[in-house]
Amino acid sequence: MIFIDTSVVLAQILAEDMRPAHSLWSQPLIASWLLEYEVWTRLHARKLESSHGDATRQLIDGLALVELAPHVLARALEPFPLPVRTLDALHLASIHHLKIRDQKIRLASYDNRMNQVAEAMGIELLRLQA
Repeated sequence: MIFIDTSVVLAQILAEDMRPAHSLWSQPLIASWLLEYEVWTRLHARKLESSHGDATRQLIDGLALVELAPHVLARALEPFPLPVRTLDALHLASIHHLKIRDQKIRLASYDNRMNQVAEAMGIELLRLQA
């Protein structure tokens, strides 16, 4: 299973130069509910909801979303092996939740800082093709 980060979804939706291979989207993908809020906030900030809204809804509808349940939020309050930003802590806590339930999970992210913390936590990374 692949936990997909907001950076990957935005790269796909905004057709950035660095975006994942098309084959990624046919694999089982999971994300935190937080991703939906982050993506829509970025689209609204750029006033792209009209032009990119349908593609965004379709992409997000294809993801399994992890709730920010109390135990996930509690993990985000605990220390991480490296300094971490608040929203990254919530994503990483969601991955941790899946990992301790014996889910084989890999992180797909273009965020180098997030990748470093994930690796320090023993989370396998999916190496994205540009």
